[in-house]
Amino acid sequence: MFPIIPAASAAESGNKEGIFAYGTVDAGKLSMSNLVSNTGVVAADVTGVGTARNQVAGCEYGGNKGIFGYGVTPTKVSMTNLVTNAGVVGADVTGVGTVRGEVAACNYGGDRDKGIFGFGNLGPGAVVTNLVNLVTNEGVVGTDVTGVGTSRRGLAACEFGGDQGIFGFGGYPVLSMTNLVTNAGVVGADVTGVGTARYFLAACSYGEDKGIFGYGSPSMTNLVSNVGVVASDVAHAGSNNSSLAACEFGGDQGIFGYGGGSVSHTNLVTDEGVVGTDVTGVGTGRYQLAACSFN
Repeated sequence: MFPIIPAASAAESGNKEGIFAYGTVDAGKLSMSNLVSNTGVVAADVTGVGTARNQVAGCEYGGNKGIFGYGVTPTKVSMTNLVTNAGVVGADVTGVGTVRGEVAACNYGGDRDKGIFGFGNLGPGAVVTNLVNLVTNEGVVGTDVTGVGTSRRGLAACEFGGDQGIFGFGGYPVLSMTNLVTNAGVVGADVTGVGTARYFLAACSYGEDKGIFGYGSPSMTNLVSNVGVVASDVAHAGSNNSSLAACEFGGDQGIFGYGGGSVSHTNLVTDEGVVGTDVTGVGTGRYQLAACSFN
């Protein structure tokens, strides 16, 4: 008899769908969202749930769910909104931790079931921090953890290696350094940066165990290996972009979307880390939004 091989779980192969949410348009801040299918197709606007805001961050937790947190309403907040494994955004949850914007977030843990929010802008002005807040496998945000590494804002973060994370780039001043996150949620010291220093970029995982930092000011990409090593600059296809968001879809692919100038186009990332040309946008163009995967 042939051995019975169990189907890959979300924890083993990555989440299948994604969601973009919140952000800014010229008329003000938004709470709407747009779902991403398991083939990278973005759906029409979904009426927002939760307080409209920008400069928010998002990540996965629980293996198949997501969380959006922090941001500016216009005052800085620490509230969160959970995302179910069907992509439904929940009502505001009273915030834990120091209020801030321009935060980054990623998931970590042996079952890809926990998350971490880190760094950000305490403002007004460029008052940066390196505080982090851990997210349990039930979506509960922990109190402030004393920061490690250089304080900064406008950075990005993603998972790599199946159970670890990485924060990278950011400002002020504009930097290219990174900080690795262990599978226990411990943030490491600064790692000398590779690639052009920049901020207002985005990042996501791809290929099941690797990551990519993309776009920003200036706009380019840098791949992250399955051991957290950042590669040199790669010119990307499509338009230059910044203040955008990114997430995983299809288990091993990624998507960058929306961004500066209130655009709505997207760029897909293959399971080999190749960024595609612009895809005509669906939904309201906006920037300073967030994204995460689920299901």
